[in-house]
Amino acid sequence: MSADTQTLKTVDLRSVLTFTVKLARTAGTLILEGSQAIQSTSDVNEKKNSVDLVTEYDVAVEELVKSEIAKAYPSFKFIGEESYSSGTRNELTDDPTFCVDPIDGTTNFVHGFPFACISLGLIYQKRPVLGVIYNPFLDHLAVADSYTKYTGIEGQGSFLTRGNNQPLKLPLTNPKPLPSLQKALLAIEWGSDRGEKNLISKSDSFLRLAGDPADGIAGGRMAHSIRSLGSAALNISMVAQGGLDLYWEIGCWPWDVCAGIVIAQEAGGAVVGSHAALAAATSTGSSIDPFKVTPDVLTGRKYLIIRAIPDTPNETGREAQLRIARDFYQTVEDVEPK
Repeated sequence: MSADTQTLKTVDLRSVLTFTVKLARTAGTLILEGSQAIQSTSDVNEKKNSVDLVTEYDVAVEELVKSEIAKAYPSFKFIGEESYSSGTRNELTDDPTFCVDPIDGTTNFVHGFPFACISLGLIYQKRPVLGVIYNPFLDHLAVADSYTKYTGIEGQGSFLTRGNNQPLKLPLTNPKPLPSLQKALLAIEWGSDRGEKNLISKSDSFLRLAGDPADGIAGGRMAHSIRSLGSAALNISMVAQGGLDLYWEIGCWPWDVCAGIVIAQEAGGAVVGSHAALAAATSTGSSIDPFKVTPDVLTGRKYLIIRAIPDTPNETGREAQLRIARDFYQTVEDVEPK
């Protein structure tokens, strides 16, 4: 790859993927160290102490990642959660840019709930093109190199590796039709904004998603059930895997979703932005692809990800995904994130 032209080819992405997977595993060791430190602290319930430890390890993991990327790919740009929080604002350009959440699922991380991960995405020409999501907890690290990771490169498919087993192509099983939201297992999150307006809006949306219209819930869709893994990256990965039918969240950031977007898309999933973005793309005469992840969608902080759906005699899988997206957004309320 030429440093001056910043042109990425498929062979470059494969090399970057190999590097990123190795980096994710290294970072995973540090994440586990942090988790152990928090769990072994005698006054872990003291908010200040736990928050300080989380911040310490969040920063340490990001600095490790940033340093290793700078050594391997010095011309690549970097967007990270902790860098952003400390005031660094790197705008999206056409240059290769790593987009990183060092520990996604920090509340889980604090409580020892084993659904936290590192999310490493690569953006090129303002589009997510590579993703690695690594959860070092799922196998409880029974052996030193036991791990679970999700990986994907644009145009190359996405895969799940459990422990030292061979990679499994995603989705893990042949996709099934999704006739309605009533048949769907949904993922949602409360998010960090616990203000009245946001909570009332989300509560009303969740009520309609879960509620029975025949038993007093106006507009109820009676979804099969609702889940919250506490990590945007792992929610998206589970959609890619086929274990969840869709995931919706307002308020997370590009580093939470960048890697997952590639993994979901390469598994046949569809990614939609906001209510307004979907409405504009599906309006009469529009030529906008409703499933194209533009820079506005990537940075818009409103995401709906729908699993792969097969073609049927009555509709294509893409038409089914669009139908589900429309039904979903007719059910839930939009709200502006803080």
